[in-house]
Amino acid sequence: QFLEQAQLDVGSLPVAVRDVAGRDLQALRRMIERIAPPDSVSQAAATLVQRIAAAAGGALDPYPARPPSLARGAAVFQEQCVQCHGPAGRGDGPKARQLEGPPPASLADRDAMSVVSPVDVYRKLTIGVAGTAMPQFEESLSPEDRWAVASYVATLRADNALVREGEGLYAVQCASCHGPTGGGDGPAAVTLSVRPPALSDLATLGRFTDADLARLIGQGRPGTPMPGFAGALEPAQIASLVAFLRLVPTAERQQHRASPAAATFSAVRRQLDSAVALRSDKIAFDAYLTFELVETDVRARNAALASELEDGFAMLRARAAAGANADELDAIHARLLAGLERAERLVADRSSSANLLMQSFVLMLREGFEAILIIAALMAFLAKAGAVERRRHVAQGAWAAVAASVLTAAVVELLFEVTPGQREALEGVTMLLATAVLFYVSYWLVSKIEVAKWNAFVKGRMEEALSTGSGWALASVAFLAVYREGFETILFYKALLTSAGAQGGGVAVAAGVLLGALGLVIVYVAISRFGMKVPLKPFFAITSAMLYYMAFVFAGKGIADLQESGMLKTSVVEWAPRIPVLGIYPTVQSLALQVLLLVLLVVAVVWFQRNRINGAQQDRRRPSFP
Repeated sequence: QFLEQAQLDVGSLPVAVRDVAGRDLQALRRMIERIAPPDSVSQAAATLVQRIAAAAGGALDPYPARPPSLARGAAVFQEQCVQCHGPAGRGDGPKARQLEGPPPASLADRDAMSVVSPVDVYRKLTIGVAGTAMPQFEESLSPEDRWAVASYVATLRADNALVREGEGLYAVQCASCHGPTGGGDGPAAVTLSVRPPALSDLATLGRFTDADLARLIGQGRPGTPMPGFAGALEPAQIASLVAFLRLVPTAERQQHRASPAAATFSAVRRQLDSAVALRSDKIAFDAYLTFELVETDVRARNAALASELEDGFAMLRARAAAGANADELDAIHARLLAGLERAERLVADRSSSANLLMQSFVLMLREGFEAILIIAALMAFLAKAGAVERRRHVAQGAWAAVAASVLTAAVVELLFEVTPGQREALEGVTMLLATAVLFYVSYWLVSKIEVAKWNAFVKGRMEEALSTGSGWALASVAFLAVYREGFETILFYKALLTSAGAQGGGVAVAAGVLLGALGLVIVYVAISRFGMKVPLKPFFAITSAMLYYMAFVFAGKGIADLQESGMLKTSVVEWAPRIPVLGIYPTVQSLALQVLLLVLLVVAVVWFQRNRINGAQQDRRRPSFP
């Protein structure tokens, strides 16, 4: 009956599509008559609908502007559908036996409903079902209410236990690409050649039946990074994942998008549960990448807690890869869960103006202290050495780093989508470059520690050295010292401003920035004045030692950042301490680089002492003149 009416209606279509639609409709009718496979019939019908929609210049099934509400769908179902379909949708309502024709469909029958999409239900609600007692609701229900009922009907065939299992699988298998709330914004999404579709959009999932979704999950999607999970998941697990996906584009689930941090923390916990249960370092790394979505917010408020959690994730990855026993992994897991609970409360709490001011002040001091320490020492060194005019190299390097930090933050936020892991990698590479330059400048200062040699150097070669090798080295130290944390500090402040709200929070953050900057100025002035009072030789030694110390710290932190980004393997040394202030982390990779720096220091000191002794012996052998 439907096909006969459709054949009559084809004549009213635009000329451009009339003939093609007529042929498609005839082909569809022949497929139904010979009882073709349901998938083939569904595909043919979908193709016909797409052509007609294109000719009409719009969608035949307009999707709602807002996610449909399950609560509204349940209420409308109770009012309009329960009498026939029953309260649980099993087709056993009070009027079911009184109806003529086929009995009401059991909407809770998983097998029967597996070939019915939400769009199919919406259409049946709109035009009814010919040959049955199912009426049309186009006049009595708004499109929004019909979509709400269609979404609610999709939940009748799955119980809560099945949905919870699917939610856990989604967090482990899907959230890294599709995002914690299905927005297609997971931490790995920007690294893919094809952007994951937004599962939170009803238009993405509404046209698929449960069978379609199960097939996509099992076989993957050709031409996209979407893999098949048939080998990793049992059919029952895929069914649970499908049941959860039906909830993703609803208003109730999308409320999490208003507070994405809550959804992110929930996804991290589920990934950690799976990582420990399966002893999987890969899933542990996925959990860390998901945590990185909120790490900036956490670090802006409590850097120590953020570092504690990062260390916990690294330890879990390393111990899982090493085959640690269940008790050890459970202990790490428990510490991580406790830290995540504190972090979630911290992010969720709306800070007072006083707290925002203090957080902003501490953030500026914490992120800028190391940089201002290096710059002040270099400025004092040049003034002490009588090369005041060359301090512009340091200033130019520092201001260039400020500009580069702002530009990098803008590029990261506006032009390119960079994963948290890639930001960690950028900071790690910058730290290692700074390590090399700091070590070079440190040794250069040691080589000039003798006053006589320095005076000769100043008189004869200051201009040449500072305009070539040492000039670029000093500018590079200043640049890397500032840039190392600069662009990430801007992102921290963005997170702090986002949490500040509109009621004076921005003013408090700005005041904290100014107070923090004032504190850094005080540090700079103190070092400059102290440096001018210290004799030349001790000052050179102190400055050189400080720069070497910073190189040592940066070496450890740089390797740690690269490990957190996944670029370097993490091999834990269980007996080694963790001392962040010294850049010491209990991993083979970071300790190996720091041992190398210690060896180079010993070689440099021995070389310097040997040259100093040889120089003194030559001076004694040189004849004296009256």
